[in-house]
Amino acid sequence: MPARFARLRIAGFKSFADATTVEILPGLTGVIGPNGCGKSNVIEALRWAMGEANARNMRGTEMEDVIFAGTAGRASRNLAEVTLTLEETAGLAPPPFHESADLEISRKIERGAGSSYRVNGKEARARDVQTLFADLASGARASAMVSQGRVGALVNARPDERRALLEEAAGITGLHARRHEAELKLKAAEQNLSRADDLKAQIEARLTELRKQARQATRYRNLSGNIRAAEAELLAIQRAMAALARDAAREAFALAETRVSEAAAAAGQAAASATGAEAALPELRTAEAESRTGLERARIAAEQSSEVENRARAALGEARTRLDALTRDHAHATRLVVDAQAARTRLEEEQTRLLAEVVSAPAALEAAGRAEDAALEAMRAAEAAATRATEEAARIAAEGEAARRALAEADQRARRAAARAAEALAEYNKIAASMVPPERLAAAEAERTAAEAALLAAREAVTAAEAARAQAEAEAAAARTAAESALAAARTEAAAAESAAHKVTTEFDALTALLAQKFGRDSAPILDQITVPPGLEAALGAALREELSASADEHAARHWRKLPLLELSVVPLKTFANLVQGPAALTRALSHILLLPEGADGNLHQGNLTAGQILVSREGAVWRWDGYTVRAGAASEAAVRLKQRNRLAELERERAATRDAAAQAREARTAAEAAERAARAAEAHVREARRAAETAAREARRTAEQRFDRARSEAIRLAAEAERAGAREAAARTTRDQLAHEAAEADAALAQVKASAAQLPDVNAARAAVEAARAALTKARQAESAALQNFETLRAADAARTRRLESLNNEMAGWNERGIDAADRLTDLAARHDEAAAAIVTLEAAPQQAAAARREALESQAAAEAAHSRTAEALRSAQREADSAARAARAAESALSAARESRAREEGNITAANHAWGTVAERILERLGANPALPEPPAELTAEAEEKARRRWERLTREREEVGPVNLRADIEVTEAEEAIVTIERERAEITTAIAKLRGSIGHLNREGRERLSAVFNEVDRHFQLLFSRMFGGGKAHLALVGSDDPLEAGLEIYAQPPGKKLSTLSLLSGGEQALTALSLIFAVFKCNPAPISVLDEVDAPLDDANVERFCTLLEDMVRETGTRFLVVTHHHLTMARMDRLYGVTMQERGISRLLSVDFSKAVEMVDPGQALAAE
Repeated sequence: MPARFARLRIAGFKSFADATTVEILPGLTGVIGPNGCGKSNVIEALRWAMGEANARNMRGTEMEDVIFAGTAGRASRNLAEVTLTLEETAGLAPPPFHESADLEISRKIERGAGSSYRVNGKEARARDVQTLFADLASGARASAMVSQGRVGALVNARPDERRALLEEAAGITGLHARRHEAELKLKAAEQNLSRADDLKAQIEARLTELRKQARQATRYRNLSGNIRAAEAELLAIQRAMAALARDAAREAFALAETRVSEAAAAAGQAAASATGAEAALPELRTAEAESRTGLERARIAAEQSSEVENRARAALGEARTRLDALTRDHAHATRLVVDAQAARTRLEEEQTRLLAEVVSAPAALEAAGRAEDAALEAMRAAEAAATRATEEAARIAAEGEAARRALAEADQRARRAAARAAEALAEYNKIAASMVPPERLAAAEAERTAAEAALLAAREAVTAAEAARAQAEAEAAAARTAAESALAAARTEAAAAESAAHKVTTEFDALTALLAQKFGRDSAPILDQITVPPGLEAALGAALREELSASADEHAARHWRKLPLLELSVVPLKTFANLVQGPAALTRALSHILLLPEGADGNLHQGNLTAGQILVSREGAVWRWDGYTVRAGAASEAAVRLKQRNRLAELERERAATRDAAAQAREARTAAEAAERAARAAEAHVREARRAAETAAREARRTAEQRFDRARSEAIRLAAEAERAGAREAAARTTRDQLAHEAAEADAALAQVKASAAQLPDVNAARAAVEAARAALTKARQAESAALQNFETLRAADAARTRRLESLNNEMAGWNERGIDAADRLTDLAARHDEAAAAIVTLEAAPQQAAAARREALESQAAAEAAHSRTAEALRSAQREADSAARAARAAESALSAARESRAREEGNITAANHAWGTVAERILERLGANPALPEPPAELTAEAEEKARRRWERLTREREEVGPVNLRADIEVTEAEEAIVTIERERAEITTAIAKLRGSIGHLNREGRERLSAVFNEVDRHFQLLFSRMFGGGKAHLALVGSDDPLEAGLEIYAQPPGKKLSTLSLLSGGEQALTALSLIFAVFKCNPAPISVLDEVDAPLDDANVERFCTLLEDMVRETGTRFLVVTHHHLTMARMDRLYGVTMQERGISRLLSVDFSKAVEMVDPGQALAAE
């Protein structure tokens, strides 16, 4: 076996979040682990890498489900990849990997991007990968991939499904795929051939139409030539008239040009006068501007001198204000210096006094502390004495109080016991008198029995009333149900009738509107006046086609004229004049149309037709007298409209019928509704009557129940009262005796308590001792409080002195700093005061100087104003003279403008005439080309001549338009269609050749498959018989091809006879026998075409221990004989023991599978290396 599966690498596939590698080594490799740990995921990864495309076979809903989905502690992955390594594959892989010794085939899937295959790192198609594994007798669905379900599927499979095993054994699985691909290509080629035939038929039909269009195009071209000549004549007249208009415009323009020259000369003289007057103005304007500038300068100088004077006065005031403020600040600083000196003196005196007190304070504080300690000891001794006296007095008082309470309680118990004994005696006497007499009990029981009998009778009456009501209601309900059913049926029939009427009306209205929209009132087609029998619409439409859309009105552009009949040769066929009713204008046309009998051949009759005759069939085929023929099926608009008109008549009749049916259904529905209402009313009446009877019976039953309840309650009450009275009497007697005994005991206890109270000590003496101890304690507490207060006062005074000394130091430092600051400020203020006084002396002379300068500036301003007035007056006088000259110049300019406008209009006329000439020339160039040979225009170029030429051109144009749309490329398209037919015939021949080759290839594949399948069947049968005997320890079995003589179509049937049983098919064996038989067949296939790898997924589950041993022995033999590498998934301990190595699949982390491997041969060497060497 040349190819070997070496290893499987899994990354991100299902529960294998981390990359894991499974080494596929020679021999038996076991995969074990608990349920749910991911063993099957290893096998599915192998199948997925080999091309599995069905997500359901991977236990998912879509293929992206194979990607690791994440757990509580792990994020999901976006891709999964499985890589399978094959060794010694030279010559097995498709190009360009044909010579590769090793192949690394990987499949990767990414969320949202699908999966891809790579072979040695290069992209590959899924089909190529699947074909590669199929040629190796492997693959995702190969028989080598055996699971417990696969064994069951093989057992339950039909014989034709089991044939896949033989195909794998023969190595034709890939051959089958190639044959299927060839069949697909053959089918596609046959479809192409069919399409080519269809296309050829379409082009041939189109070619006939194109030839007709070519004839129409010839007529169109002739009309176009006549139109071109008429248009040339019209354009020649228009060009001559445009030339005359252009010459007249040029003469008018020359006259206007002369007038413009004269007006220009007059305007030049006026402009010179205005220019001279304007030339004198600049000098005067300059003088006026200079005087105005001098005036402004004088005014600004006067304003500036006033501002200088005001600033000088303001600066003097500010200097005096600063001097006053400095004087006040100097006085304040002087007071601060004096206050600081006085404060320092006062604080120094207080500090001296406090230091003296600090020296004498410790001795006084110590003496006060000793006095406070002595007073505290005396107070504690007094408190102890007072506590002892209080406790003794409290004990004596408590004993006396307890004795008094005991005496009072004993006395109270004695009196209470006596009172209770008297009450118990009175209660006993009362209960004995209230016992229930036996006569009352007997009377109550008799009343209860009578009431019970009346209740039973009333209940029977109610039951009878309820039964009668139920029967009456059932009868009424049946009647109502019948009425409702009849009403529902009537409503259904009415709704159906109305729906049918509405449907017919809707179709009638829609068809009426459709027919009304196709033609206007003024051009109603003649086909609307024709009555055609059903079935002949297509025939008449095919015969006359668009001519039926012409009008019967002779004033219309397209119309039918009434002409007499022609003498025609007699043809033994019916004419449409005898079959169709129409206007007289159609009589001649209808007499020329003959109807072909059903089943007859029109080609045979076409030669007998005379000129003008047309032979038509009911399907719309046409045979015309001149050889023109149209096949059936080409529906025309006229035929469709005729069918619509016939359908409209049918709908008119159906509408009347459906309306009558709807009216009858509505009447039936109304009657059913009345019957239903009557049934409901009768049901309600019956229900009310029976309800009244039932109510009376229930009322009687309720009265009887109330009587019975009262009698029963009275009897029960009396019995209970008698029972309670007896119980109360017995209880009262017991209570009376018990209370008498308790009263005697209470009197004895009272006497004993009185004796104990007489022996208690005197409590008054103890109280006097307590008062004396409390007085001594009060004195001791007062003395201790006074001593403590004296001590605390001295200590507080000492602390206050300490704090005051610290405060004095701070205050003295602060006053020293303020004194220094005040002295420094006093020095600074003195200097600033001197500076301010000197500034005042300097500023006092500035206001007088500024006032003198302001007076000089005002005088200069007055002189400047006088000079400006003179220059301004001179400028105004010169301006008036210049304005007068300018008005005269403008008048002359206006006259010149009017002359120029007149010239411009004439120039526009020339332009318009030139444009008209150019338009005519452009149209000539556009319509007739460059330098056309135009006809000579008439001698008289008048509008009538132009209109006459125009009418001739328009008439010819209308005639061309009446021809209708014309395909001017029809000749070219005829040639193209003929060439296309030749091309299609050539391609059809090529396709026919390809189909023959494909069929030959498929035949070769079938022959090869049959030969290989027939050759391998006997070999598989021989191996199967041997393996069956080995697996069962005897017995017989064989294979047979059933269902067809063709091996490629036959099914595979299995016949087995285990030891001690009869020969039977596989389905009749037990579960274990079926599993062993199926495995024998699978291994027989291995013998014929060994696969590089085989996966056995829990196939040993249905086997007992003895059969598992045989199964494992057979696996070992298969490894030696075929070299197949087995991956065995198992839970059976015997199978695990026979493996060469084990892979354990664990899930230490929830949802994450991991692999652990154990190689048994290496493990044995580690346990006993000497034994291993001996074995070697």
